[in-house]
Order: sequence, then structure tokens, then C-alpha cells
Amino acid sequence: VLKLFKLLHRTRQEVFKNDTKALEAARQKINEEFRNNKDETSEEKINELLKIASDVEVILRTSVIQAVHKDSDKI
Repeated sequence: VLKLFKLLHRTRQEVFKNDTKALEAARQKINEEFRNNKDETSEEKINELLKIASDVEVILRTSVIQAVHKDSDKI
């Protein structure tokens, strides 16, 4: 669980580099989700939550694109 938590935060830092609003929002969401489920005892539910977290990390790493406006019509 801790390994996945750290991986999500590392991925967040890479994906949203130099975007302080997105970095903070992602940090809060990751921490909130882990905190909300910290007392879960069902092995089945824990495995399901870990799978979701792993899928989120893959999506962040492979599907999120950060763009910067260069001009009014260029990104």
C-alpha cells in the first residue's frame, strides 16, 4: 500500500511538473482517498482499491498531457 502511495505521488510530481495548482489538487486527492480507506479490513476491498490506484497511476503516466500557451493561437 505504501509503495503504491509513494508511486502515485512521484507520478503526480512528474506529470504536473511546474503546475502548482494541479500538483496541490492531485496531492490532496491522493491523500484523501488513502485516508478515507485507511481502516478498511476486507482483503477483497483492499485489493480492489489497490487495483484502482494502480490503474490511476498508469492513466496519469500515459494519458495526461500538460500544454503551455505560446501565442494566442499556439500551444
